[in-house]
Amino acid sequence: MVEQSDRAPLLDWEEIPPPDQNQVAQPPREADAPLATGRIPAAITLSPTPNLTAVAASRGETPNRAGEAVPGSDRPEPLGSDVLFSGLTVKDQWEEKDQIVSVFVVTFDTRSGNMVEWCLPHDINLDGVEFKSMASGSHRITSDFIYFRKAAYFGLACFANMPVESELERGARMKSVGILSPSYTLLYRYMHFLENQVRHQLQCPGQYSPLEAFYEDKKAVLPPTGNGLVTACPTWSVTAINRCMHPEMKITHPAGCMSQFIQFFGEQIMVLWKFALLRKRLLIFSPPPVGVVCYRVYCCCCLANVSIPGIGVSVPELRPFFYVNIADISALETEMSYVACTTEKIFEDKKDLYDVYVDNQNVKTHRSHLQPLLKLNAADKEKYRKLGEQRQLLLYSQEVEEDCTSNEEDLFILFFMELNNRIFQTLSEVAGSADPTLTVDHVRAMGLDPQGDRSFLADLLEVYGIDVTLVVDNLCCP
Repeated sequence: MVEQSDRAPLLDWEEIPPPDQNQVAQPPREADAPLATGRIPAAITLSPTPNLTAVAASRGETPNRAGEAVPGSDRPEPLGSDVLFSGLTVKDQWEEKDQIVSVFVVTFDTRSGNMVEWCLPHDINLDGVEFKSMASGSHRITSDFIYFRKAAYFGLACFANMPVESELERGARMKSVGILSPSYTLLYRYMHFLENQVRHQLQCPGQYSPLEAFYEDKKAVLPPTGNGLVTACPTWSVTAINRCMHPEMKITHPAGCMSQFIQFFGEQIMVLWKFALLRKRLLIFSPPPVGVVCYRVYCCCCLANVSIPGIGVSVPELRPFFYVNIADISALETEMSYVACTTEKIFEDKKDLYDVYVDNQNVKTHRSHLQPLLKLNAADKEKYRKLGEQRQLLLYSQEVEEDCTSNEEDLFILFFMELNNRIFQTLSEVAGSADPTLTVDHVRAMGLDPQGDRSFLADLLEVYGIDVTLVVDNLCCP
């Protein structure tokens, strides 16, 4: 029997509580003013350590125990730490509400294959979710979690595989319990609940009371037109926030996937960074479990953050698709830029669907003009070395100074955001000057290799439509 909770009828689930509202940093006086446009801020430079306190404040966190500044915070704060979006206050931007539009149970039937066993609301279109929430090859593992996209929604499902003494089920019972939401930023809150519920469904099939109560407590109100828009929720723009900065874009909490991402790819993250900034189509292959690979999708998207107003508005948004399978082929065919992962090796042969294919730690591309970007140059290695130094400083501050407000995710994201800001700041200044010529000195000032990054820069100028002349002679000379 399912134990009832006093929080809601039949509600038996847990979620991570939101931050203490008393700790939320006060917004600046001009918090409600529209974001200024057409302004190029002062040049932003890479510092020994990114200003992590700024991001902590924007997320409702407090400075470290003594109130000291984070090492390196005497430089100007990176643009974006207190940037407001038009018509939205800081509280509006960083606080999302629960927007669960569906909860469902998927099962594997030995005769019919993957199928949606149960869902709420009953009339919602879940076509394809039975394959998205139970990755191909999952029969080889005991448990997993999966992030995915379904039309305008994002989903999180927890999968479990339990041995049973049943000839009808061929010795194994496999199910996934998942949810859909217009945004993936808060789905991590319900990971524990979904893990518990999929185990409950394996042990007690057909008992949906906790899921029904959960949906009633968290559901978003959909319009009768069924156009996929949520009307009873905040009117802030996910796209606007994702374009400018990363706050509350995380898919796991506490952070940790960044550290694994760096350790897994090593210096190759500098290659992935260039492809992400160029808004290429990145497809990551890995056998199950696929949960950790979904984190890599998220990390790749974080590489391309830029906080300078107006930059990137005209380029395709780098959209996280998370897990995809053959049922998503038609959707991927229309995408100009995305990051996704799959467990199906057949995708490798469908070269028209992607620009960059990542198999384990092997990053490759079949596009001839992108081949030079696969080779690491001296500037790439230097940037990776600086990232390693900053990680060590962060670990030191956490261990010795007991600084609990800064984390590796903030460091990682700010490192690449400041790197991107420096590049676009320089390009914007050169484009607006009397002589819009990008010299070797400009290239070095951006932290790039004048020779090794020539093709990268040429593609960057074309993709972002920046009217700058790139000097191509004497690039190898000091």
